[in-house]
Amino acid sequence: MTPVVKPEDAAAASHWEVRTQEQPYAFLSDKKVDEANRYGQKIDLVDLTGLPANRSMFINDNPEVGVNPNRNKQHGFFFTADNCIGCHACEAACSEKNENPAHLAFRSVGYVEGGSYPDYKRMNISMACNHCDNPVCLKGCPTRAYTKHAEYGAVLQDPETCFGCGYCTWVCPYNAPQLDPIKGQVSKCNMCVDRLEVGLKPSCVSACVGNALDFGVIENVPENREQAKTSIPGFPTPEITHPNIRFQQTRTMPDEMKRTDSMPLKYHKEEDGSYTPMVDQKKGKTKHWNVGRLSSRENPLVLFTLAMQAVMGAFALTFLGDQLHIDVLSQFKASSMYVPLLIVCLVIGGAGNFMSAMHLGKPHRFYRGFNNLRHSPMSREILGVAGFMSTLGLHILFSLPANDMFQSLYNGVIGSDIGDLIPMTTSATIATVFGYLCIAFTLFALYYMTRCYRIEARPFWNHYQVSTSFVGNLLSLGSLLGGGAVIATLALGGFDIQAALVICGALVTLGIALEGFGLVGHHRDMSKASHEGAASHYIQCTTFGKTYMLRNVLLSVNLLAALVLTSGVFGDAFSDSLALAGWGLVSVTLIGTCLVSRALFYVLVVPTTMPGAFFWKNKGFEEHARDIGLANMPQVGVVPNLH
Repeated sequence: MTPVVKPEDAAAASHWEVRTQEQPYAFLSDKKVDEANRYGQKIDLVDLTGLPANRSMFINDNPEVGVNPNRNKQHGFFFTADNCIGCHACEAACSEKNENPAHLAFRSVGYVEGGSYPDYKRMNISMACNHCDNPVCLKGCPTRAYTKHAEYGAVLQDPETCFGCGYCTWVCPYNAPQLDPIKGQVSKCNMCVDRLEVGLKPSCVSACVGNALDFGVIENVPENREQAKTSIPGFPTPEITHPNIRFQQTRTMPDEMKRTDSMPLKYHKEEDGSYTPMVDQKKGKTKHWNVGRLSSRENPLVLFTLAMQAVMGAFALTFLGDQLHIDVLSQFKASSMYVPLLIVCLVIGGAGNFMSAMHLGKPHRFYRGFNNLRHSPMSREILGVAGFMSTLGLHILFSLPANDMFQSLYNGVIGSDIGDLIPMTTSATIATVFGYLCIAFTLFALYYMTRCYRIEARPFWNHYQVSTSFVGNLLSLGSLLGGGAVIATLALGGFDIQAALVICGALVTLGIALEGFGLVGHHRDMSKASHEGAASHYIQCTTFGKTYMLRNVLLSVNLLAALVLTSGVFGDAFSDSLALAGWGLVSVTLIGTCLVSRALFYVLVVPTTMPGAFFWKNKGFEEHARDIGLANMPQVGVVPNLH
């Protein structure tokens, strides 16, 4: 193997200290470069991007340009599964170079196995960041911490820009970005660009003792290799991101390959030789409660999403009801309780946003969430929620002159009429304008709140049920919150509440029905699927089976009760007091049902992660280690489930 960079030239460069007598296999040796990769994208990234060819990468503030003649070509890894012996030398070399703590690994080795004695076979898989053509981490990150460089095609991430939301760890199919719960930031494989600048291969490749890992310009097949496949058993579909990794795996494998970690997945060989994921019923079909396991580090997001949907729905009900000239809602808007309700909504929304911000690894950097409005659905969700909260506050401010309660308070404190400062008609007009802007931001925020979870790397979420759940909760919880204030105000004022009960009840019923419709479709589709979403559904029906059934029963009972209370099928048998008591019971059970349902939404999802090992990268082992105290030993590599 002849190096493409002479050792003396590499030693003269200052990006990386080249050892004396560096072995030839550690140097890059690409002599040819194809025009395009197999996905049709140009390999010469200068031609693709139009950027200057001799830009400095400023590695460790070093302004020099590297000596690698192929530095502007897309590089990638080549993994020969036949050769990997599972020694983890690549992991160790990577962690040593990057000074990673025991609980982080930019490269990890997992495995799948199949067959039975004496024809048992195991295939090891070493995986890191694949520096994809379509890096979904870059597009998803709200802080723009990611950059895909024309130099080597490396997807680099700046931990100092990151505020620790972890969204990139959700969207990546390969578990490449690593969220450090101690530092509260993400970091990942950087392709060892400092070594590439002097013509050396990445540390993990140089350390591989089995010649399983190689590296170079993408589509260049190393010597003595006969395959360059885009997938092997256990590897998620490359269609999501077009990863820059190629595989060789020539040994015949059993028709069914199983994971040794706790994920209930296995891989079945199809007629064309490819492997597709399917459910592995590791724990049988026994149903359990596991209510305690509903609590997760995503609890703040459970409360944030439900709180925002409730207050958005309550505002839309009361504001639009008046704009549509619905008598009972116009009466409420003209009452002194309209502004207090909106203040309550503002407080609930503020509390939800505070919990969401504190969920970040670095909450003080929350403002960076607006950095990637061009690509990130999370950035757009943040913009929508911020816009909703701002316009709601301004709507409240300009609604004060028309509100008897606050006008009297203002007069008592200041000694003058608030109308003297802002004419009544002017303030009402401005309030209406901000009200419509608030509705616009509601629609914008709700849409991108939904888009945040339509992630290809998480098939359990990538379903229309997310939309039906979020919109359904907006209607049902919003109508409970807003309707409760409307009915209480009308009742205390001596007005007839029947019309309000019917209108709010109909919206609650519609919201529950919409959520139920989505759940039925989700159950049908996940039951038939052969991907990680089906594995999530298996966990839902077994590990949380009894809790899942209780949620479904309560949702059905709530829907039936809401229909009965709204339609008045029993006529005069329902007095106002009985109807209110019934709605009070529906409110309590519906809120509890929504909390359980949203908690299940977060804890059930099985991402398209690479297979783990018996201990390392194994969620089951991590939970066991926390339960028995083994996680208290830092060398074990398991940390508290923090965020």
